[in-house]
Amino acid sequence: MAAYLVILIFTVYLIFLFPAEPKVKKEEEKSPKYKAQMKKLWAIAQTSMKERKPFRAEKALLTILKFDEKNAAAYNRLGILYAKGQKYDEAVECFEIAQSLDNNPASIHNAGLIYLETGAYEKAEMAFLQAIELEGDVPARYIALAKAEEKLGRPKKAVEALENAYELDPKVATLRQILAIYEDAGDTELATATSARIEEQIIKDNEIKRKRVLTNMKKTPVSTRTAKPLKKPATGARVIKTHIGRKRI
Repeated sequence: MAAYLVILIFTVYLIFLFPAEPKVKKEEEKSPKYKAQMKKLWAIAQTSMKERKPFRAEKALLTILKFDEKNAAAYNRLGILYAKGQKYDEAVECFEIAQSLDNNPASIHNAGLIYLETGAYEKAEMAFLQAIELEGDVPARYIALAKAEEKLGRPKKAVEALENAYELDPKVATLRQILAIYEDAGDTELATATSARIEEQIIKDNEIKRKRVLTNMKKTPVSTRTAKPLKKPATGARVIKTHIGRKRI
């Protein structure tokens, strides 16, 4: 009887207490040497891109990916590098890999720009819409979408996208893009209304600039403002010389 009890206890332990799968070991922390090397490679890549040395930048980024094949940032940066060199197929591939590793709207947006450049307007539209879904508060996303819609012959959707961009960041340049669409469509009424909006926005922008200047002047101490130095009153020898030099009448 005791033997059966022992077996029963052991069975319960196996079912409820013993872990079904061994715990996954935590990923070993990278060594300081590894981190320093990666930091150095990133610095080389960024500096080389600024100095327009694409081959050196590409080599550094590929080396990063050799040691860290899931580095989405490196794929994204490599995609930008290829796009600048007009290697559009390679650029899109890099952006797609970056997006699969990290659902980053920037990677999707960058891929959309390549599609736009290469004439794949439907793909560009889909990419920009996806990027907006993930990050809908960036005006550049809507402006890019408007370009895709224009290329697809959808002026109303293009205007809608530009209006969304203007709502997020009211700029005269955005209104001028809207105006250009209305002028191309021959819509005189809406073109006139948009021209009036442009004038209003210019007035608002100038008023904001004026207030900013006044605010900065108030913050700046009077002593630091540029002013003409006051003439020092003549004293000592200068007074005597002036007095002597005068002619008596």
